[in-house]
Amino acid sequence: MKIAFIGQKSIILGEKGGGIETHVAELSRRLAARGHNVTVYARRRYSDRHPRFIDSVRVRYVPTVYRKNWEAIVHTFLCTIDVLFRSVDVIHYHAVGPALLCWIPRLLRPGITVIVTFHAQDRFHQKWSRVAQWVLHAGEWMACHVPHATIAVSHGLQVVCRNHYHSEAIFIPNGADIKSVSSTGEIAKLDLKHDGYVLTVGRLLRVKGIHHLVRAFRAVKTDKRLVIVGPAVLDDGYVEELHALAKGDARIKFIGFQTGDALAELYAHAMLYVQPSESEGLPLTVLEAMSYGTAVLVSDIPGNLEAIHRAGFTFANKDVEDLTAQLQHLISHPAEVRAAAADLRRVIDRHFSWDRIVEQTEEVYISARH
Repeated sequence: MKIAFIGQKSIILGEKGGGIETHVAELSRRLAARGHNVTVYARRRYSDRHPRFIDSVRVRYVPTVYRKNWEAIVHTFLCTIDVLFRSVDVIHYHAVGPALLCWIPRLLRPGITVIVTFHAQDRFHQKWSRVAQWVLHAGEWMACHVPHATIAVSHGLQVVCRNHYHSEAIFIPNGADIKSVSSTGEIAKLDLKHDGYVLTVGRLLRVKGIHHLVRAFRAVKTDKRLVIVGPAVLDDGYVEELHALAKGDARIKFIGFQTGDALAELYAHAMLYVQPSESEGLPLTVLEAMSYGTAVLVSDIPGNLEAIHRAGFTFANKDVEDLTAQLQHLISHPAEVRAAAADLRRVIDRHFSWDRIVEQTEEVYISARH
């Protein structure tokens, strides 16, 4: 099949990439390896290099307007117009914002199969204006009613499609593969040691709840570090707020964007991974931590609970007092943390294998085309 992906920023994972970019990168490369002709639409701004092919995946760069409320939708529109003039069998839109335009190929190229993956209810993220939230709400409706098939990355989103939009979605989660890292060379450069720190990874957006974690950690009695990995995404003062909250506590360490061996070691050697996010679809960073055999403590939102499959620890969403209590308990009882970590890899192997996810996605394409 000839497959085109629209909606992601890039498949070269840079500082401003997120879970959708990781998802598309993994999915597109594996589909290409299975013999499909795969094209991923990208924006030049999000990578330093611009190869035409990555692991047999064609990357097609289309311009856009780099303004917060316009960038994604303008890029999606231009990509959609471009793909209409190309020989493709499947157009796969990712996220509800880009899904707003999935009606165009349905109307103008009825022979092409259109798929949408519902990754998250983005309209609940605080960064969006009321108008943008309304547009994203409309994108959710489009994602559920216009394509030949809708994929939801969590059972929670599947329920949203059924209960709120009276539409059935196919559950196919995000994925991860079991990983192992023994070296500590990269974390040593960061003045860190095995089991000597609590880790969180993600873009520094308010919806990720890092401010809750900083406040909680300051109240924990420990000599362990809190390591915050991730780039600033918006110029909204949030990063400055985080640094102000952490001021005076030398245990809290902001190390910016990390990738490759450094990020792998950070995941593998953390005593505990914390996901304090206020809203998620199915968080890839949690799955990544689990894949390295690192125990996780997550806010009790549906996407996080679905990711850990009862094998991790939870705290009440946005509740700093509860997060403080859970952190203190787990840091003080390392045997409990180690016992939980052993179960997490089994969860990854059983429920989140990328190879299984690619097979399921391929089945959706085939089924929707017939």
